Amino acid sequence: MSKSRQAAKSAFIIVVFTLVSKFLGFLREILIAAKFGSGMETDTFFVSLTATGIVTGFLSNAVSTTFIPILSEIESKEGKKGKLEHTNNILNSMFFISLILVFISWVGAPVIIRLLAKGFEGEQFNLAVRLTRIGLPMILFSGIIGTFTGYLQSEERFLSSSAIGIPFNFVYIFFLIFFSDKFGIKGLMAAAVLAVISQYIIQIPEAKAAGYKYEFKFNIRDKYIKKVIVLSLPVLVSVVINDIGAIIDRTLASDLSTGSISALNYANKLNGFILGVFISAITTVIFPILSRASSENNISSLKKVMRYGVNFILMITVPATVGLAVLAKPIVEVAFERGVFDSTATVMTSQALMAYSIGLVGMALQLLLNRVYYSLQDTKTPMLIGGIGVGIDIVLNIILVKFMAHIGLALSTSIGAIAASIMLLYGVKKKVGSLGTKNYIITFVKTGLASAVMGAAVYLIYHELYGMLGVSKLYNLISLLAAVGSGVIIYGILCYSFKVEEVRDMAARIRKTNILHRNKA
Repeated sequence: MSKSRQAAKSAFIIVVFTLVSKFLGFLREILIAAKFGSGMETDTFFVSLTATGIVTGFLSNAVSTTFIPILSEIESKEGKKGKLEHTNNILNSMFFISLILVFISWVGAPVIIRLLAKGFEGEQFNLAVRLTRIGLPMILFSGIIGTFTGYLQSEERFLSSSAIGIPFNFVYIFFLIFFSDKFGIKGLMAAAVLAVISQYIIQIPEAKAAGYKYEFKFNIRDKYIKKVIVLSLPVLVSVVINDIGAIIDRTLASDLSTGSISALNYANKLNGFILGVFISAITTVIFPILSRASSENNISSLKKVMRYGVNFILMITVPATVGLAVLAKPIVEVAFERGVFDSTATVMTSQALMAYSIGLVGMALQLLLNRVYYSLQDTKTPMLIGGIGVGIDIVLNIILVKFMAHIGLALSTSIGAIAASIMLLYGVKKKVGSLGTKNYIITFVKTGLASAVMGAAVYLIYHELYGMLGVSKLYNLISLLAAVGSGVIIYGILCYSFKVEEVRDMAARIRKTNILHRNKA
């Protein structure tokens, strides 16, 4: 199988499993909304989850990201045996570091909550501290998960890492259906810990199939440990920087009307669906290709892969931005409005969703462009530019929250992401030379025009159909699905008519595949 077909197959696997995971994730959010609503307990839970998520995000993402190129280097110098030895060494080192972080977080939990949610007082503050401490075991397993993810992806195995969200969400769903009434919000945090442990468990069979065997190796002075730390530190700062915007949003939202934090959380989940499914698949598969081109000093190949990635992201996120903005209210209604999640929560969440959708293109490009820098062994530039983007976000937060409440917080995040992506693109151009920016602009204009027509069409289709069918949750779902399905068809036809290169390439490959199947038959 050719490398391009293998990459396409890997991307397809990632998309399929991620779609399943996201579906289960939405079901999880629906159940949380139905069981706990949008109020004091959920606000407290999400803040506490953020407290542990800052650390777990670094250990799982930063370690796996920096570990992949290092493992490739080790294998080329020391072979498979050396690769396994160093994998075990970093696994044990990460566990040791995690233990220290758990202790620090336990002692510092009150300070952390005070920083994350200055509006929390009395029982809400005490509950936030307790929930944070319940969730600390997640830190222990996040470093292990990150190490295994890096190892497996260096072996070009994506199955368990792409399916990792399935057991995670199943644990949540099982708890919410059978035990949430009995154990309440504290039980939900305990379920979150078990969910993270399930992510580690699902990786074990594939790791064994890849030849992994655990041995106790612990040498904190190993040169590759130092290299991982050196490369990870800017990524750590980047992760913290990326979380700072969300932390400030929650902190400022804690002084707004009740439910503002939850509205931002649910809206961000919906906006993140596109990022987590399609954009994640693209960046995961493209990253090793970019790294290979960079290591071979093949800049023309790197720019070609990057151009394809950027255009593909524009092709997905531009119409998604329009669709999320036009159909924000019915999307939130279908996704969350049940139980104690009422029409007020729907309005607040849909307002935040429209504001977040504006920055979808910028957020997606950031994910890809960061990988371009990492492939060039530059983790500092994304850190610095990410800091500038968050700085813009903070300034706008302070200004817009006064006039737009939680909507202003979401809009500030979007503007910061757009600014950061523009700076990252300019920085890549300075590093590798001309990027063919004209090609990007042409793709953006074509997809923008197609998306505008699509947006008008889906708006009319949804409202006309819903008006004809009548008011009910089922008819709302049918109308929404019909509008989205029609929008996809309209957008695809328009992009093909506008000669968007990537759409025509996909159409040509589909025709070729059909011809091959007919010939075999």
